[in-house]
Amino acid sequence: MPFARLATATTPTCHIGLGLAAVGRPGYINLGRDEDLGEDRSVETLRARTHDLLDAAYAQGVRYVDAARSYGRSEEFLADWLKARPDVDDVVVGSKWGYTYTAGWSTDAETHEVKDHSVRTYDRQRAETAGLLGDRLDLYQIHSVTPDSPALTDKELHARLAEAAAQGVTVGFSTSGPAQADAIRAALAVTVDGEPLFRTVQSTYNALETSAGPALAEAHDAGLTVIVKEGMANGRLAGPHAPDLLRTVAAETGLGCDAVALALVLRTPWAGVVLSGAATAAQLASNLHAAVVDLDEDQLARLAALTEDPQTYWNRRAALPWH
Repeated sequence: MPFARLATATTPTCHIGLGLAAVGRPGYINLGRDEDLGEDRSVETLRARTHDLLDAAYAQGVRYVDAARSYGRSEEFLADWLKARPDVDDVVVGSKWGYTYTAGWSTDAETHEVKDHSVRTYDRQRAETAGLLGDRLDLYQIHSVTPDSPALTDKELHARLAEAAAQGVTVGFSTSGPAQADAIRAALAVTVDGEPLFRTVQSTYNALETSAGPALAEAHDAGLTVIVKEGMANGRLAGPHAPDLLRTVAAETGLGCDAVALALVLRTPWAGVVLSGAATAAQLASNLHAAVVDLDEDQLARLAALTEDPQTYWNRRAALPWH
């Protein structure tokens, strides 16, 4: 298991990973991203920004990087960085398949990505990922599994994924939507030749959306590594967009709302890796302070009041514009 490498890391930030969703393509739904990136969204500008972020993350102890086929050129940018840094041999690299990027490097495309969990898409995207990341790929995840996803029942796909696992690639899945817990539990039941297929799960969990928590605890108890995405709710828990309650607690800690939001996730006993979706080096540095946030019981009790109904949360997320 490549995540055994993370278990031996000793830096405070080794359980914080860097997700490349916000910098691998010109358009994304994070609040404030239009100001973060500015007007120059060229391929080379975002390539340089991604490399700068990767340099900063590695220097500050981050050892997991998360990409996806649908994150524009994220795999390409990451592959270029790895080739330029042959000394970096302790980073765990994850990517995802199941969505195809369709925006053509535009911020105002009608459709930015198309979901398809078929064997045909897996075969195509697995070859594309291999062409870029080669043997540096440690983890390959099905992107955004929901309870109705054919990826949960397609035996041919399961056999393909088991072949990849036999060749040394860890197989996992990510989830999204208000029924994440159902998707997680269904995936835990998937076996090939009597053995569990999936070894990692990546889900949305944050101060506003906690519904997947019990299922993620079950996944952890079953031996899966849990990766948490969207710990800042696509920017709703950061800076000017944060609820007053979170701002108050952050002021008490002397750190940013983002650090407190990520610290809430880090303190769960089942979270193996918590992703930062930083778009700037300053945001990354602030996010990494989550590793030293110490919240008391009163603060935790107050922050618990932020939790939303899952359907409400996901409806709000679906309404976020692509910047």
